[in-house]
Amino acid sequence: MIIKKELDEKIEDIQECGQCLDIQIKKFSPITDYEDFNSLDDDFKRCNCGKRPIDVVMAHILKIMIEEGTVPKKATLRRNSPVPLSKFYYSSLNPQFLAKKSLILLHPDFTGEVASRLVDEVSEVACVLKGSPQDTVGIFAKDSEVNHFEILEGDDTQINVMRTLLGDKIVIVKNQSKHHIEVAMTTEQKLVQLHNYLNNNSINAGTAVDAMCGLGAIGIYLSKYGFEKVIFNDINPEMIDALKANLEINDVSDGYEIYNEPFEDLKIDGVDLCVIDAFPGADISKIKEKADEIAHNVIVI
Repeated sequence: MIIKKELDEKIEDIQECGQCLDIQIKKFSPITDYEDFNSLDDDFKRCNCGKRPIDVVMAHILKIMIEEGTVPKKATLRRNSPVPLSKFYYSSLNPQFLAKKSLILLHPDFTGEVASRLVDEVSEVACVLKGSPQDTVGIFAKDSEVNHFEILEGDDTQINVMRTLLGDKIVIVKNQSKHHIEVAMTTEQKLVQLHNYLNNNSINAGTAVDAMCGLGAIGIYLSKYGFEKVIFNDINPEMIDALKANLEINDVSDGYEIYNEPFEDLKIDGVDLCVIDAFPGADISKIKEKADEIAHNVIVI
């Protein structure tokens, strides 16, 4: 359970101290051209507070990947770096100085050997995942199989904290290997869009449906907004346990139902609102058709 004191401490911990020195490395130049390339190790440019600039951390990571032959010798930060994902996101605050064990890495060409070196030699790395950010993680459609990123090393637990226009925060905990990549800032923007839609339309706050709820951020927001009942539904059975944990974390203890169905098969009717938050690029024509049948109001975000 994430408690308020712990949350405040985590938010404080991602702030840089007064002595953190901002160092930026040219993103399109070969990292081997960096004048301090041979000095890149775990102590290089580390502040007394324990953090390092993100460019230095990523350069250190890329150096190891070059040594292991994972990327070309002329690799650059922009073209060849793995995707860096924070273990803890707070809204739109994207840490520029990284603490130890604060980073999840994703790259399609990672191997077990590279993963072990990264976790052992780069203190900021907490987890290494094999996969592409373009991969669909979870279940894309009704007849799809469950897809994961592969965990090569470490713990992939991630916490996302979103501010809301209700003056409350929503906390979402997930295992990044099992979920589509969406950082706190993106989810927060969806919550703002939803809030404005609700405020600008005369929608009865009776029953709402979070049609593809995933980890539950949309439905949790609807509950906090004041809907009498929120129906959470997701086709992916792995989402259900994570959803239940997030409901508890956000103090949502009643006024909801949970279904694990393809949305098209969900047997409900006469609801006040249906929210559709699908995978990017997904064909939602049938889902939208179903939503229009069962709900007085439908929003796609």
